[in-house]
Amino acid sequence: MAELEVDGRVVRLTNPDRVYFSARGETKLDLAHYYLAVGPGIVNALRNRPCMMHRFPTGVDGEKVHQKRLPKGAPDWVPTVRVRFPRYNRTADELCVSSVADVVWAVQMSTVEFHPWNSRAADVESPDEWRIDLDPMPDVGFSTVREVAGVVHEVLDDLGAVGFPKTSGGKGLHVYVRIAPEHSFGEVRRAAWAFAREVERRAPQLVTTAWWRKDRAPGTVFVDYNQNTRDHTIASAYSVRGTPLGIVSAPVRWDEITDVEPGDFTIATMPARFAEIGDLHAGIDEAVFDLSPLLEWADRDDAEEPGAPEV
Repeated sequence: MAELEVDGRVVRLTNPDRVYFSARGETKLDLAHYYLAVGPGIVNALRNRPCMMHRFPTGVDGEKVHQKRLPKGAPDWVPTVRVRFPRYNRTADELCVSSVADVVWAVQMSTVEFHPWNSRAADVESPDEWRIDLDPMPDVGFSTVREVAGVVHEVLDDLGAVGFPKTSGGKGLHVYVRIAPEHSFGEVRRAAWAFAREVERRAPQLVTTAWWRKDRAPGTVFVDYNQNTRDHTIASAYSVRGTPLGIVSAPVRWDEITDVEPGDFTIATMPARFAEIGDLHAGIDEAVFDLSPLLEWADRDDAEEPGAPEV
């Protein structure tokens, strides 16, 4: 057992030497040290958001557990927020990170990936984050994702919106935009659909908004507006992904995207990067965008070609 003092709390790690990432042999303790190294960044990404934990009790080569409810036996200082799931008529008390001690405790519970909602505990039904997910088809390389990211950046600039990009930790790219918590999940999804349609218009050979995979052309990137649906989550900034290499969903600057590869960012490389440049998403709360123009685009598009998502 290892004991870590974090934010005035003592977090005990059982099986600290258990190998979690088989490519280089990093352990559960190494994972905890990684999250401590990027502490301000991971807390900024998760703060006060309901968060699903992706747990790997025997390491990332083993079984994956999707944990919505806080595990029994959690210390009373670990914060939670109650969310409801109307489809099942159930509620769950989910992890709601307020400090890096909460993150390290989740590591003790074998959590590798953190998947937060795009709303916060103060009003879980009102998103404050619009998420743009660039999801490439299986035959698409990251070079195409880079091209599409350039178009996304162009459209955001035209709207006067500030986007905060990050690698997904897989083959894609995410861009987050802070919004005022004044809209429903349905409205945010509708705005995201209108944005995706505009990106598709500007790069029709590279981009698709077709929901069904069978309808997507080979060689395209799906701009997945459905990631803004209620209770849909994606890995947060600074979250490690469940891969043998311990790849990280890493914030990047727009001018870096032309050169980076997703595999550049791992639990082995990110601590030094974070120490050098800090949290690239630190200013996101000061860059709030008004969704009104996108909702107007959605009305326009639906009038011209019915098919916009329902609110």
